[in-house]
Amino acid sequence: MRTVSRTLSRRGALGLGAGAAAAATLAGCGSHTSSDGNGGASGSGDGKNGQGGDAGDAPQGRLIGDGSTSFTGKQPHQPAKPEPLEPGQTPPQFVVFSWDGAGEVGNGLFPRFLDLAKEHGASMTFFLSGLYLLPESKKRLYAPPNNRIGASDIGYLTDEHVKATLTNVRRAWLEGHEIGTHFNGHFCGEAHTSVKWWTPQQWHSEIKQAKAFVKEWKTNTGFTDMPALPFDYEKELVGGRTPCLLGQDNLLPTARELGWRYDASSPGGLQTWPVKRKGLWDLPLQAIPFPGRKFQVLSMDYNMMYNQSQNSTKAPASNYPAWREQSAGAYIAGFQRAYETNRAPFFIGNHFEHWNGGIYMDSVEQAFKHIAREKEKGADVRLVSFRQFVDWIDVQKPEVLAKLRTLAPGQQPAGGWKTFLA
Repeated sequence: MRTVSRTLSRRGALGLGAGAAAAATLAGCGSHTSSDGNGGASGSGDGKNGQGGDAGDAPQGRLIGDGSTSFTGKQPHQPAKPEPLEPGQTPPQFVVFSWDGAGEVGNGLFPRFLDLAKEHGASMTFFLSGLYLLPESKKRLYAPPNNRIGASDIGYLTDEHVKATLTNVRRAWLEGHEIGTHFNGHFCGEAHTSVKWWTPQQWHSEIKQAKAFVKEWKTNTGFTDMPALPFDYEKELVGGRTPCLLGQDNLLPTARELGWRYDASSPGGLQTWPVKRKGLWDLPLQAIPFPGRKFQVLSMDYNMMYNQSQNSTKAPASNYPAWREQSAGAYIAGFQRAYETNRAPFFIGNHFEHWNGGIYMDSVEQAFKHIAREKEKGADVRLVSFRQFVDWIDVQKPEVLAKLRTLAPGQQPAGGWKTFLA
């Protein structure tokens, strides 16, 4: 059955281009600029399931460069060493919650979801935008390909928000989460400035700068009273997601050259077992059921919003309760379809945004708790980062993965798993 999925570019829809949004067919991305600044309620953060500990108590480690980053040893709170599936064994149900931009701008969303993950012993991936650690006063340090010096479609954070982002990124890594990249200036659309047209060499420049803004934030900010990030970003960075899911074809050769292991920039996929493209695992957002609609929606908060309120992030509030339930229902339906059938890993993308009164943050939390409850009731559900998932899939036998890829979305293994993977 052919899958129909309605997706679009956030920049196409919200960039004030009249009529452009209606025909767009790419996946959306977000920025910090539309957050309304309202604080989000945090989870309990009580350290259940081995995710406890105060990030501020971690050792400084061996400083790297100007002291912005450091080597502190093996990352805490990681899963046991992965093993290949045994003959006839049912595959685990992997679920990856990921966040584009990963800046804390005073709305409390970054710590809210860190607390939620901590409460349930989960790991996530945070795709950090390098510019979120660069003060606007130093914007001329950024030379984006095909754009003027210092240009950025997501702007720059205030000093206080840079500090808050550093605090939360540091905490995230110490609590077992992955720090990937969302690159820098977030240039989308069809113009020559867009990442869609960047060459492999230009991607190399963008990545080098994104890493530099993380590795040299002390020099650039002057925040000498803040502790170093507890990781070596050259080793930590093994994957990313491009702005608006554009430009993957030319990114992949550069990413492979840099030793990356995966890319999450594919412009929409199905709930099937992944393949490699140009040597990297291709881990796309996925088309999932959209309750009450005949088409499917991409597993990202922005795409849910667009299909509900089109180009408005502040639609009439009377719609919010139904939209919140519809969005949560889509994530839950995507999880259930995979879990009950082909066990394909489920990938979800989000942004720390208060679009439409924050309903998408509420819906992803509702879905997360639903999935976590299944795990806590004994199901082999694993809430992991992309890096942790890649660790697992890398040790699986090629013939087993090939067999898993024959299962379509919603297709159960013939004869059950014991027979199918005998």
